[in-house]
Amino acid sequence: MKKVNSGKCPVMHGANTEANKSVMSWWPNALNLDILHQHDKKTDPNEAGFNYAEEFKKLDLEALKNDLKALMTDSQDWWPADWGHYGGLMIRMAWHAAGSYRTADGRGGSNTGNQRFAPLNSWPDNANLDKARRLLWPLKKKYGNKVSWADLFILAGNMAYESMGFKTFGFGGGRIDIWHPEKDTYWGAEKEWLEPTKSRYEDDQDRETLENPLAAVQMGLIYVNPEGVDGNPDPLRTARDVRLTFKRMAMNDEETVALTAGGHTVGKCHGNGDASILGPSPEAAPLEHQGFGWMNPKGKGNAEDTVTSGLEGAWTTSPDRWNHDYFHLLLTYEWESKKSPAGAWQWEPVNIKEEDKPLDAHKPGVRQNPIMTDADMAMKMDPEYRKILERFNKDPEYFAEMFARAWFKLTHRDLGPKSRYLGPDVPEEDLIWQDPVPTVDYTLTESEIEDLKEKLLNCGLTPTELINTAWDSARTFRRSDFRGGANGARIRLSPQKEWEGNEPARLEKVLARLKELQSGLDKKVSMADLIVLGGSAAIEAAAKAAGVDIQVPFSPGRGDTSDEMTDAESFADLEPIHDGYRNWVKKDYVVKPEELLLDRTQLMGLTAPEMTLLIGGMRVLGTNYGGTRHGVFTEKEGILTNDFFVNLTDMNYSWKPVSENEYHIVDKKTGETKWTATRVDLVLGSNSVLRAYAEFYAQDDNRQKFVRDFVKAWTKVMNADRFDLK
Repeated sequence: MKKVNSGKCPVMHGANTEANKSVMSWWPNALNLDILHQHDKKTDPNEAGFNYAEEFKKLDLEALKNDLKALMTDSQDWWPADWGHYGGLMIRMAWHAAGSYRTADGRGGSNTGNQRFAPLNSWPDNANLDKARRLLWPLKKKYGNKVSWADLFILAGNMAYESMGFKTFGFGGGRIDIWHPEKDTYWGAEKEWLEPTKSRYEDDQDRETLENPLAAVQMGLIYVNPEGVDGNPDPLRTARDVRLTFKRMAMNDEETVALTAGGHTVGKCHGNGDASILGPSPEAAPLEHQGFGWMNPKGKGNAEDTVTSGLEGAWTTSPDRWNHDYFHLLLTYEWESKKSPAGAWQWEPVNIKEEDKPLDAHKPGVRQNPIMTDADMAMKMDPEYRKILERFNKDPEYFAEMFARAWFKLTHRDLGPKSRYLGPDVPEEDLIWQDPVPTVDYTLTESEIEDLKEKLLNCGLTPTELINTAWDSARTFRRSDFRGGANGARIRLSPQKEWEGNEPARLEKVLARLKELQSGLDKKVSMADLIVLGGSAAIEAAAKAAGVDIQVPFSPGRGDTSDEMTDAESFADLEPIHDGYRNWVKKDYVVKPEELLLDRTQLMGLTAPEMTLLIGGMRVLGTNYGGTRHGVFTEKEGILTNDFFVNLTDMNYSWKPVSENEYHIVDKKTGETKWTATRVDLVLGSNSVLRAYAEFYAQDDNRQKFVRDFVKAWTKVMNADRFDLK
């Protein structure tokens, strides 16, 4: 048979695999805008206008919960359940779906169902969770669009606990699935799974120097290495890793001990075999495996031959039901470090009573030693963790309550404010980590709104002060975990009113004037609404000065929260350390300003065209931090013209670098410096995609369109956290 010449094949070889170079790979230093297109609508198979909240309302939640409970004990031959119960597996799936959340940028977590896709579906720490998801498929098929995969993961974890005898705190739906890997989320710079931890620490001996925004200690882990730091047992050193990792997941010491104990009360670790012979992860597996990874060729390949973490054994005597054995075993016995059959370090008890040993998960009548991970031993050996451990041991009811609350926080932390929660099982209690905001009890007519605008424009504040305060109040919004935003007017409170990026002196002046105006109103209006409306009124005036009569949409209804309703410490992660829109960076960073801009833009939920619009508009409005002139390419500052784009693309100028982040725009004829600029300004002219947008808005026939589109983008930012308008 004649060999086919691959060069004559009518398709591009490698074009649809990672082996083929992407366009960007030819120019590795070019600005990559892919993060702004991460969830393109073309990847979503749902029809335009699909509303998950409306579909969820049609869900028979009780029927689904009952089906999930029945599934827990319906052991399948292809993947047998431990002790006839899938509870431990489902809990681990939910835990690991939620546990990738990190506070620094709000990314990760269960909110998108991203565990279905790479890299999370193939992380070493998520080994064999592909089996848990496949066990759920019949129920997803049955209930269809009425429940997202993301919601199903968490509900399955809840029902696993309830079927084992534990009462959970509640459940809120509302997680919306993505349909494509989040390839641009930064999970670490390592090139190999489970590289030594020194690669993500500035100082390997100082565990507080873990690189931001990361929370896990190694690539491919959700939390810490169960064998110890870099696989070396040392509970006190591991305790430092646990404390920082859980802190970066928004958990305090008590919540950390509760989650560790409650999570390890049921289920087991799997390491009864040779981990080196396992097949590839799901993303690397051959077609015939149909999305399954880590296939074990030894024996049955599952049940008693299962290899997952490499550790082998259960933590408690009765791992198929909720119990208090974890504390009894950990505190009663001495523990020694041993190797599992797979060669992983684990801790086993010395001289344990036979009746305290759990039954083997698959061999009837056989008892095995319980085990502890290095993190479990950290709970016993770290002085602060030990105090909490002993209190939980003495008070089972208190422990159960603390675990229920911590589990609810773990699985709902990235869902945003309670107003986004769906379903009848949402707890009544307002929890401080949900960033509660009081509802308002007023409405405003169109004439009242117009009257307020006039008052705001004549209250003694400049248009720039009004615009900047509105922007600074709203820019904290993060689409990743739905925190921040203008609702609540937390810019009035600590720590936000002290943030350097909010220009505290200017902010204090603005808030004082607005408070004075507020006190003289005939009708109560929240400070949050006044702040946003002030910015909108100033933009309308600036557009009118440019010859465009336009109304900036305004929807009243924002509330004013209080110090008592604000977890001030948790807001430290929302502090801006850069803002390309206001042409400011707090200090020099390794990451370039334009790259910081893209990260912030993606978190705010903005597109590349919206980013371009807002920068160009805000420059001519004179909104730069501290009143700097960088990027103000206009002789008519304060008027909403397209001058920024016109002058950026004008070939009568040349561009001269004078420092790392400052450029002079020089008139080619006279040699005089006309304007100054930063990297963020000039990237809009140097990047081919962004220049295309800049040229579009520089066109003579797009002057009015620029204003209209700027207003749309501005309104999107102001309303980003108004989930009642969605």
